[in-house]
Amino acid sequence: MLDKFGIARRIAQELQDGYYVNLGIGIPTLVANYIPEGVEVVLQSENGLLGMGPFPFEGEEDPDLINAGKQTITTAKGASFFDGATSFGMIRAGKVDLTVLGAMEVSDKGDIANWKIPGKMVKGMGGAMDLVASAKNIIVAMQHTNKAGESKLLSECTLPITGLHCVKKVVTELGVFDITERGFELREIAEDVTIEEVRAKTHGRLVIEGDIKTIRISS
Repeated sequence: MLDKFGIARRIAQELQDGYYVNLGIGIPTLVANYIPEGVEVVLQSENGLLGMGPFPFEGEEDPDLINAGKQTITTAKGASFFDGATSFGMIRAGKVDLTVLGAMEVSDKGDIANWKIPGKMVKGMGGAMDLVASAKNIIVAMQHTNKAGESKLLSECTLPITGLHCVKKVVTELGVFDITERGFELREIAEDVTIEEVRAKTHGRLVIEGDIKTIRISS
């Protein structure tokens, strides 16, 4: 079973040379620390930064350098800073090749709910709706079940929707799932996880067939 760092490492394997990538709040931000050797990507943050680097080491934080989640970050060589309007202009113009987001729920049709739980105070959805409407490819990094043990991979989202038919892939602690017309198609399974556990914890349409690989993550 993967921890949050393992989920981030596996998603980092999806990065391709030359990609412009936006990393959402939570597990997705960890992807910045695991970019494969030899792959050059440019990380974009909707608060106005192009060229985000990995997280700083303890004691080397600069409080003026933050990502959209208000975490301290570093910058890559050649990084640039700009206002929010310019940043969202990049997103809405489809300049982002890959967006990695967290989610509260994902449906087997690729719908995502990731910004609001009714009755709980939120500051707003941030850039989530723009990102899901404009990104060329969206991968979700999430836990397979909520704190009550209920599946977050569903036939229909029950929480307020962020975007419809937009998620292409989901990576959880249990495995890697492509979202197709048939639903959640299991492509890879984590070590020490059984097919029966995946079935029990997935409430949307689930397709398990062919050669299911074990997730391999380099240290």
